[in-house]
Amino acid sequence: MPAKITVRDLKKSFDTDQAPLRVVDGVSFEVADGEFVAIVGPSGCGKTTLMNILAGFDPPDEGYVLVDGAPRLGPNPRGVLISQHGSVFPWLTVQQNLMFGLSGRDVPDREKLADHYAAIVGLNGFEQSYPHELSGGMLKRAELARALVVKPEILFMDEPFSALDALTSLRMRKELLRILVEERHTVVLITHDVEEAIHLADRIFVLSDRPTKIRATFDVPVAHPRKLSSAPLQDLKEAILRELGV
Repeated sequence: MPAKITVRDLKKSFDTDQAPLRVVDGVSFEVADGEFVAIVGPSGCGKTTLMNILAGFDPPDEGYVLVDGAPRLGPNPRGVLISQHGSVFPWLTVQQNLMFGLSGRDVPDREKLADHYAAIVGLNGFEQSYPHELSGGMLKRAELARALVVKPEILFMDEPFSALDALTSLRMRKELLRILVEERHTVVLITHDVEEAIHLADRIFVLSDRPTKIRATFDVPVAHPRKLSSAPLQDLKEAILRELGV
């Protein structure tokens, strides 16, 4: 498959009072069109910095990111970032939040399209609800719908389910997989949760401590739907944890 995303020798440092702090140090990889890639690494290794570079919010000091062979010079609607901090506006309803993402676009019936994507993520009946009226899991569904409604080619996901309890997180993973069957996207997921990476991804990159590099790459050898307790996935989990020093 052709490369949807090409990353070559990314490096990034930040100035401090003492000396420059090296965060990303020579990261290179490719993501195929329609592939789901997960990136795992220890806390503080530079995962979010790497994601901000991939999504176009932060330029690298060295190296480059290509999307379909063209340099990625900033954020654009072809790739949408879903972060752990949330992205919905609290003063807008679910429907209004989804319609806001369509601002500036020639969309004939925005309300109908917004309601369609609310239904896709299981929020039908809650279109007129405000974010404070939703549970944590429902709020994540609204954020996912807000990203999907603009029909991005790439979903950049930075620990999107980290604030959820274990059961709700599992439900959201299954919901995401269901949606990806219906709507094809290339996905790059940053996570600290090895089981989440194994559950969702086609391929997993393991990062080193800061300044981060790719320590290892693993293909996930089991098709969806996956049973995490299966022997191949348990072996994969142990191999990834060894790379993480656990």
